[in-house]
Amino acid sequence: MTSPASVASPALAALHAAAAAVGLTVSASAAWPETDADVEVAPLAGFIESTFSPLVAEVAGRVLRGRDQPQAPGTVTAIVIVTALGDVTSAARVAATVDAGGRVPPLLFFQSVPNAVAGYLAARWQLTGPVVCVSGTSAGLDVAALLIGDADADEALVVRADLAVTGGGPDHAAAVLVTGPTGRQRS
Repeated sequence: MTSPASVASPALAALHAAAAAVGLTVSASAAWPETDADVEVAPLAGFIESTFSPLVAEVAGRVLRGRDQPQAPGTVTAIVIVTALGDVTSAARVAATVDAGGRVPPLLFFQSVPNAVAGYLAARWQLTGPVVCVSGTSAGLDVAALLIGDADADEALVVRADLAVTGGGPDHAAAVLVTGPTGRQRS
């Protein structure tokens, strides 16, 4: 049997490689699953039916708790969410409800947007930077490098999350907290 931790490591390795390719320094990283205990992600208040947002929140929390140093006052942290398909569970449920002529529950409609969880992260962790959602790992780290390079952020939390879209496959996510090559602060 394949260890759950080995499933997430390619996504985490891809984030690290993409960060290095654009000259960013990784100061903390995490993945889901990381250990055999990572079987079911904890629910997230305000998000229903899907594991997408709870998964993003879990790996982001792991990264932010595992940072090398506490966040300095005034630090601007961008949030970059990377996902190939977004919250397919919520999107499929919204589409099925609309197709059936039903009323979409407001929470489900809200969370069908992949970066909806970014607001939760910003509030929970007091992050004050820009929020971007893209579909590719390289694009996500390119955006992070631009935000840091243009002094729009001191650091960027880049989270890659993908839900299993075929039976039997696990949901997985990985995240990195990146800074410029020398961890420079904005002027």
